[in-house]
Amino acid sequence: MLRNVAVIALPEVAVFELGVLCELFGYDRTADGLPAYDFAVCSLDGGPVPSRAGFDIAVRHDLSRAEDADLVVIAPFDNPAFEPPTPVLEALRRAHERGAWVMSVCTGAFALGAAGLLDGRRCTTHWLHTARLARLYPAAVVDPDVLYVQDGRILTSAGTAASIDAGLHLIRQEHSTAVARMLARRMVVPPHREGGQAQYIETPLKSVQCETLQPVLTAVLATLDQAHTVDTMAELAHMAPRTFARKFRDETGATPHDWLISQRMLLARNLLEETGLGVDAIADRTGFGSAATLRHHFAQRLSTTPQAYRGTFRSSQPV
Repeated sequence: MLRNVAVIALPEVAVFELGVLCELFGYDRTADGLPAYDFAVCSLDGGPVPSRAGFDIAVRHDLSRAEDADLVVIAPFDNPAFEPPTPVLEALRRAHERGAWVMSVCTGAFALGAAGLLDGRRCTTHWLHTARLARLYPAAVVDPDVLYVQDGRILTSAGTAASIDAGLHLIRQEHSTAVARMLARRMVVPPHREGGQAQYIETPLKSVQCETLQPVLTAVLATLDQAHTVDTMAELAHMAPRTFARKFRDETGATPHDWLISQRMLLARNLLEETGLGVDAIADRTGFGSAATLRHHFAQRLSTTPQAYRGTFRSSQPV
């Protein structure tokens, strides 16, 4: 049973995420029937830790506090290029070797990667940093599209609010769904979001600069509502379809079909956020043709629906 929790804070620690961990595990809610945790925030030497918000956090424990913890969490730090000190990496390795839960929040995953704990494991971090995480630790199986991932007793989460979801996921396993639901109610957050739900990655509409195909891309982007295919795009480029497809991949890094779907999705997201158009109208405007096709691609690429996406991101400004 999860009872003893130690959070390791490194320089430039992220205040919000550290606060989430305190909210999840650091408050005594036994009067409400919730479990109590022996909770501590640790630093390398037990001294103050500068936060990324410009103030220091007084810490009372050094890394020895993590030696007996049932859960050791590495909080996010501002610079993912920062190499955590060797004693921190060793503490994380020892926690894993003795069977404790080891959890990272956001850029804390880089510490787990440096400790070798992500080798051969599925993991995630904030979408801004997933490419760097995969590049630095090629043995890790980085999933850029999810809120959190549990692989064995290693739990990694994306940024900010995803740390709440990951923490509740762990509490649900260690205690019960009822306990996680009660805690979520106290925190005024949804009781359960699946880890596989997509991170909402900011990918604004932008042109791709190509050596020879730029006129084709520009023409297609201006007419996304039309029924473009590889053949019609190849005709615009005055190329045979196979030659065009090969040239397209060379210049854009994507297939014509995948690029076209991606551009239509970007436009659909913008229209859902910024206009009051209905789903059918957006499907027509973006070239998907039907609301069912639009919903299919939202489910496939974002693990959500157009209506749910609009409810999350719709501008409060009148349209």
